[in-house]
Amino acid sequence: MSFMNDDIRLMTELGEAIRAARVAVGMSITELADQSGRVRDVIYRLEAGKDTSLTSLFAVLSVLKLTLRLEPAGRPTLSQVQARFGLDDEDE
Repeated sequence: MSFMNDDIRLMTELGEAIRAARVAVGMSITELADQSGRVRDVIYRLEAGKDTSLTSLFAVLSVLKLTLRLEPAGRPTLSQVQARFGLDDEDE
């Protein structure tokens, strides 16, 4: 699961990682909502990178058996900037 080693700097990237984790374990949005004690809209919002409560985030991460780790961000690499903004060598 490559999302596990990705640097997440944006809410949309967090949402993509949560969705990838849910899909990887074969869980539907409804199942994740039920097991985390949240409504489906919370899961949709998280996966879309929208604002939700930290309580909801941690409930969902717990069900998916994921944790957060905070590290100094530093500067993004050139490849991270290119990936984030959809740039390739021709755009330079």
